[in-house]
Amino acid sequence: MFWGNRIDMTNIQEELKLIKKLLKTEWKEDLEQYKRKTFGRSLAERKADGICWYPVSVSKTKTGLADKLLVEVTHADPPSSHGFQSGKSVSLFSNTPENDSSRDRVSGVVNYVRGNRLMMTLGVENAPDWLDGGKLGVDLLFDENTYRQMDAAMDNVINANQGRLNTLKEILLGDTPPATTLPVKLDLDEDWLNESQLAAVQLVCSARDVAIIHGPPGTGKTTTLVASIHETLKRMHQVMVCAPSNAAVDLLVEKLVQKGIATLRIGHPARVDDDILNQTLDAKTSQHGSYKTLKKLKKEVAELRRKARQFKRNFSHQQRAQRQYLYDQVSQARREIDQLEDYIRFDIFQQTQVFACTFSGAGSQALKGMRFPVVFMDEAAQGLEPATWIPILTAEKVVMAGDHCQLPPTIKSFEAAAAGLRQTLFEKVIERQPQSARMLAMQYRMPELIMGFSSKIFYKNQLRAAPVTASHRLGPEEPILTFIDTAGSGFADFTDRETLSTQNPEEARFALGVMNSLLKRIGSAVFDENDWKIGLISPYRGQVELLKTLVRDDDSFLIIKSMRERLTIDTIDGFQGQERDLILISLVRSNARGEIGFLSDTRRMNVALTRAKRKLIVIGDSATLGVHPFYREFLDYVDENKCYTSIYELMED
Repeated sequence: MFWGNRIDMTNIQEELKLIKKLLKTEWKEDLEQYKRKTFGRSLAERKADGICWYPVSVSKTKTGLADKLLVEVTHADPPSSHGFQSGKSVSLFSNTPENDSSRDRVSGVVNYVRGNRLMMTLGVENAPDWLDGGKLGVDLLFDENTYRQMDAAMDNVINANQGRLNTLKEILLGDTPPATTLPVKLDLDEDWLNESQLAAVQLVCSARDVAIIHGPPGTGKTTTLVASIHETLKRMHQVMVCAPSNAAVDLLVEKLVQKGIATLRIGHPARVDDDILNQTLDAKTSQHGSYKTLKKLKKEVAELRRKARQFKRNFSHQQRAQRQYLYDQVSQARREIDQLEDYIRFDIFQQTQVFACTFSGAGSQALKGMRFPVVFMDEAAQGLEPATWIPILTAEKVVMAGDHCQLPPTIKSFEAAAAGLRQTLFEKVIERQPQSARMLAMQYRMPELIMGFSSKIFYKNQLRAAPVTASHRLGPEEPILTFIDTAGSGFADFTDRETLSTQNPEEARFALGVMNSLLKRIGSAVFDENDWKIGLISPYRGQVELLKTLVRDDDSFLIIKSMRERLTIDTIDGFQGQERDLILISLVRSNARGEIGFLSDTRRMNVALTRAKRKLIVIGDSATLGVHPFYREFLDYVDENKCYTSIYELMED
């Protein structure tokens, strides 16, 4: 219960206990959904659900970091929609008649999925005997480890009644105001930072407890965060930097390394982008001056074990003594290995300025017992609250960066989401401790016309378009923003009974026709010369898959097909954090009932409407969309700015 800006501490405890309970609900629902797709289901059913690739063939094997086996497999016809992606836990299995697929399998982690190729790091050093036997498949596994970490973190926060964690809990959840900021004189190398970015860096460096960088689309949030980290490291030896996804962590690591900051990427190498593998603990261990000695010791242990195992079951007293001697040698060598590994790790850690990991990675064994003067959290508005607490357990001060006006974290349980799990800790802090936040106000992506609607609805008209965006156009005569109204066209949406995703086939064909005509008018050579990229977006996975199929199979769209290297077709969720020069959005919903489904999640539309750098085309049915106040305001906006076009005007042309 709020008392002004203050919250009763008893209710904070109740709030945390509720979040822990809702996490259990989400955990259970996620597991149940996985079970429904896997347990007792045939291979064909698992394939159809996108949680199994079968059959696959081995195209490449090699030894990776820490002598782990890397296996790349190819699928002749992978499912168009599946759950395999970098960082996911998987199981490679053999399904030959002489093998038991429930027994002949080995677990691993996906490195990457590129088209019909999937690379994984297996949890073994040597290839299993059945790897060359054919009839191989890959199953997606359910990974409970992150849930366990989140649950344990919630216990720690709930039980904290003294010390720094208790203080941060009270501040972040609004019971206690943060301490007065300390005046700090900045010594920034980044003299090109704008006024609001400088104010954010100043806040980060002067805050004692918490600082929030609110970064709307295109405002340079990551740039500002990296500048804040750089400035902080002039005063402190080490910090932690984390984010909810591996991709977001890898982007930060790349930016930090470019600035010459000694960064260590914590996490399974399979979950790390190839470009920054050299920043992982395994890679730095293999490059360490003592690694050759370590490798030699490990070889000696392997040889001693081999000799000890040569003794048969019935052997003499002398042989028994000899075997015991060999095992004693193994034990001694193992102690030396442990000591040397501890030394190497200590040495690497001493030279590290930034420890980078995912939120769950902050709870890894490698970081056990460590504390950090500052923990920086990027994309904090996309992390579940329980996940966000994991790195905070190690923090003296917390810095969060993100935008709660864009997509929140994905939640499987409708019940848990509705009861409060959908609200992130980032949202709570920015709402309850607004004095600890600075919004970045200058955006460098979109012309003012594209930016204007989101600025009005989500950012209180505080966003400004940088002067450079005035030149962001496909051509001097090409409109920057166009809404094409399909009302009355007869286009109709429908929901597929199997996938439960919504499609609008007529709108899909029309959208591709609009795109095809535009590309023909401007010319593919212009896109090539300027290295312009194209995005085709829909809120619905079913529409995305239909668009991909049409581009691939329908010769009516040859111009689009010829530019497929420049084209990305994906859901709105898949485009978060990205930008394209040209964006076309197919909104899909068109029905007499006025049903718009999860288009009512306006934060999702904020993401969609802010991806375009030079031109944005939105296609939708005003009669259906207009039932919602958000879309009524959008329709008013495009009408006021003369960006409205009826489908009938295009048909007349």
